[in-house]
Amino acid sequence: MKPVQVDLQEQEKTRDELTEGLEVHHGIPVPRHMSRPGEDGWRTPTVHDYEREKMKTVEEEHAPNDGRTDEQPANTPLPSAGMLNVQSVVHLANLSRIDLSLERLHWRERIRHYTWTFFTMTMATGGIANVLHTVPFRFPGLYAIGVIFFLFNLILFIINVSMISLRFYTFPETFRASYMHPSERLFLPASVVSFGTVLINISQYGLPEAGPWLSRAVLVMFWIDAALAILSSSGIYLLMWSTKSFTVEQMTPVWIFPIYPLLIIGPHAAILCTKLSPEDALNIIIGGFTLQGVGFLVALMVYSSFIYRLMTQKLPQASSRPAMFVSVGPSGFTAAGVLGMADSIARNLGSDFMGDGKMAAMILKVVANWACLWIWGLAMWFFFVSVGAHWSCARQNGGLAFSMTWFSFVFPNTALITATFAVGKAFQSKAIQVVGCVMTVCLIIAWFLVFGMMIRAITLKQILWPQKGEDKDEGGFKAPAKSERRNTLRKLTSSTKSTKSNNR
Repeated sequence: MKPVQVDLQEQEKTRDELTEGLEVHHGIPVPRHMSRPGEDGWRTPTVHDYEREKMKTVEEEHAPNDGRTDEQPANTPLPSAGMLNVQSVVHLANLSRIDLSLERLHWRERIRHYTWTFFTMTMATGGIANVLHTVPFRFPGLYAIGVIFFLFNLILFIINVSMISLRFYTFPETFRASYMHPSERLFLPASVVSFGTVLINISQYGLPEAGPWLSRAVLVMFWIDAALAILSSSGIYLLMWSTKSFTVEQMTPVWIFPIYPLLIIGPHAAILCTKLSPEDALNIIIGGFTLQGVGFLVALMVYSSFIYRLMTQKLPQASSRPAMFVSVGPSGFTAAGVLGMADSIARNLGSDFMGDGKMAAMILKVVANWACLWIWGLAMWFFFVSVGAHWSCARQNGGLAFSMTWFSFVFPNTALITATFAVGKAFQSKAIQVVGCVMTVCLIIAWFLVFGMMIRAITLKQILWPQKGEDKDEGGFKAPAKSERRNTLRKLTSSTKSTKSNNR
């Protein structure tokens, strides 16, 4: 068969259309969204990238063949060097994808998608144990239920640490990608929050049952947790600001999440200051109050962006709305932490503190109680807004697809409930405490539902599956290994070079 001659002008026009917005590697155009995070030219892939490639593939399949047969002769010339035909570009794009219709996937590949968001599970479980410890109306067995949640959370935390470590050991490239990824890195502080939640539970359930050695241990671990909170929160924000530009349209409530490690320092300090010596407790209160204030003020600044985004862009898309409950946490944790520290301030101040220790303690407690009433009200307001935002989602036929951000239904609201109990105690209001108890029952039911849905989602391959988790933007679908990509590029480059030499 006679080779089909392609007009050079037509060929260049086709090449320009195909390679629009693509990076060139050894003369071969490669889509930027196929690069790995951190490589030159990488950007976050979008749905439009894959829709554009799909449309090109469909156009090829339905394009007229001008009388040509499907079989091409071996001597049919390829495009000139530096150019790729449609099939080559599409084949290269398909290298970064995985057949999502596979019914089975090796367990190693599923571990590859065990992201930082799984630590939200331990945050929520430890938060339930924390809430059960603060319930004002006690009954036989309540403490035992709290211990069960505490021990179960320890097991889950060990599983999370083991699985994320196995992921990074098996696929070393995913470690750097996890904190360069624009979505997954937002949840990296969840590991620090989970660690802090475990320490809070140890202070609640472990200190009464152990000796003095544990008191010293939790004191040291408190300051370690504080250091980790500062490093993780400031580090993630600095990484975000130095690697990508954001617009208000892209704003999601998860932007608040990196500050969460600082927001649990205050509640942790409030618990420890009742169990340690006055000297150690005062240092804990000063450090806890300072870091809690930093976290709350930073969260307030992010709040403003969130409100502006809601005013100009309406509610987030349905899949992102569970994260709206993240906005409840900063105010809730701050109110609970400050009220707890103010409640025990009198026993930890010396008689000559600021001239008169008793007077200073009384003033501090009164100011804290009334100031936190406003902060608690802000948490309640965000709670009602977040609940109302899900009304339209609940009316949809398909409902919401599960993701690990569903644990936002639980953990931020544990802060609201503990703050509710603290406000009820500060103002001696049983009605507020009863409201907190009702919310506790609803929260435990929500935890069981979300945890059950997580197990179901793993079984149905809705999570721990390519293109189904928070790592889904890492090169689009399943990214090929670096060696495979280099080999493919090398083969394509050599083929174009050989064609060029043959033409000469």
